[in-house]
Amino acid sequence: MAQKLTDSGYNLYRYVEGRLLGLRTNRYSWWTHWRELADFFLPRRYKWIVTPNQMGRGSPINQHILDSTGVICARNLAAGLVSGKSSPTRPWFRLRVGKIDSTQTSPVSLWLAECERLLYMIFSESNFYNCIATFYYDLVVFGTAVLLIYEDFENVINCYNPCAGEYYVDIDGNYRPCVFYREFTMTVDACVNRFGIDNVSDSTKLLYTDNAGANRTRELIVAHAIEPNDDGNASKFGFASRWKYRECYWEWGGSASPQGGGNAPPGFLERKGYYEQPAIIGRWDLVSNDAYGRSPGMDGLPDQKQLQLESRRKAQAIDKMVNPPLVADVQLKNQPASLLPGGITYVSGYAASGKPGFSSVYDTSFPVNEITEDLNEVRARLAKTFFNDVLMTASQFETRSNVTAMEWDMRKSESMVLLGPALERIDFEVLGPTIDRVFAIASRAGILPPAPPEIQGKMINIDYISMLQQAQQAAASGGIERLLQVTGNIAALDPAILAKIDFDYTLDKYSHLLNNDPRLMRTDEAADAIRKQQAEQQAQAQQAEQAQQLAQAGQTLSQTDVGGGKTALQQMGIGQ
Repeated sequence: MAQKLTDSGYNLYRYVEGRLLGLRTNRYSWWTHWRELADFFLPRRYKWIVTPNQMGRGSPINQHILDSTGVICARNLAAGLVSGKSSPTRPWFRLRVGKIDSTQTSPVSLWLAECERLLYMIFSESNFYNCIATFYYDLVVFGTAVLLIYEDFENVINCYNPCAGEYYVDIDGNYRPCVFYREFTMTVDACVNRFGIDNVSDSTKLLYTDNAGANRTRELIVAHAIEPNDDGNASKFGFASRWKYRECYWEWGGSASPQGGGNAPPGFLERKGYYEQPAIIGRWDLVSNDAYGRSPGMDGLPDQKQLQLESRRKAQAIDKMVNPPLVADVQLKNQPASLLPGGITYVSGYAASGKPGFSSVYDTSFPVNEITEDLNEVRARLAKTFFNDVLMTASQFETRSNVTAMEWDMRKSESMVLLGPALERIDFEVLGPTIDRVFAIASRAGILPPAPPEIQGKMINIDYISMLQQAQQAAASGGIERLLQVTGNIAALDPAILAKIDFDYTLDKYSHLLNNDPRLMRTDEAADAIRKQQAEQQAQAQQAEQAQQLAQAGQTLSQTDVGGGKTALQQMGIGQ
């Protein structure tokens, strides 16, 4: 028998149903905007209406796209984020406790290094990197993207990418995206396989157990909710208060009433609690307290539309030049005429009109070159809108042998500053919660080694060492180089200026910005010990040198004749 709703279940159902409908109302303007973005940039990642048993899903969906430049530019930016922020082939984060990280040799460092190795293994052996690539593509086009991370027995984690049009998001009082609702379709067979036959409705169970196997392929709409469990309703909704987030699935509607909900569902398909947020919600850019983000795709939509219109007009112009509409003398009606290459049509009285004996049938000229030039300008704007020039700093400039390091640093810093805010938001809203979630899952599964006693209860910090992060930091290091260069020039005139620079901190900061191994730089204590030893050695050397100078002076005095057959020492009453 399917589970029946208890009092807490009815309370929860009324709540989630009402909130889903409210979120749908608030999302309407974004929903319609996303449709235009999907039409011109990413039609395969959008649902206009979540409809079950839809037979036209395999139909062409990119009828608005004649020139794919915008699609390629968006794909380039998404690919740049994958390789630059969370590359599957190189490290992109490092764990740290205080000032101790995984590159040092202490027991804590060894533990951090082992945790990093296991986390990278989990990411690579699961479907995380495939899903994060889809996540970035959604992000740069729609401005909002969602990644669901669940525990998995085989691969530790399993990730999902809800597409735009399926989900709704909302923020908390600190403007953080933490509320996630969605509607999506599942076949009867998939629903029973995912939630169990005892948890589905009686109608779904009948379709599943019916002898006609075709019924298992029928679809129903499933609703899904994830939100914080700290609103004081945990016990009212049947959740333990220890969970930080709560989640529930329920049958929302069928083919007869899509997106309409049910009057009294027999029970929830699933209810669970989580210690950390399973729905990773990222936004590209924000306006005030909007729940949804803005994107480069929204900025480039006018250019993408113009590109499609002008591409159509250019094709029409070329078509009219190659196969133009014709005007003929009425005498030629029903007379043989040839429009083949090299063919001749004879017209009576043609030469009397003042035209040459032979002439071309086609005399139409269209400004195809001008249209092509304008199309290239639009394509260049799209590339800049999607930061393709930023990601290809090296290739966009003319190669010269006399490019100085300072000029290169200025170019790189000028380009990377444009991506700075978006990259920092990705760190805060996406990568940080992702690592926290996976770390917690691996820890509960007993995969991570026990932490050393000295860091029990301490905060573990995340340092991002991705390529884009390094590029931003390397650009910042150019300022230190220029400062030291200017200081060196002034020191040639006034050496006292060197006292103004804290060289120890400068070198530490410079090495950190270049993402060098911290072991390249000695600790302050080790450096002070070496300096103390060098100072003692220098003092001993000076004492030895002074003793030697005194000895030489004494020997000189003992051998100097000052008259009367006495040396200088004998004259002073020293020696015989």
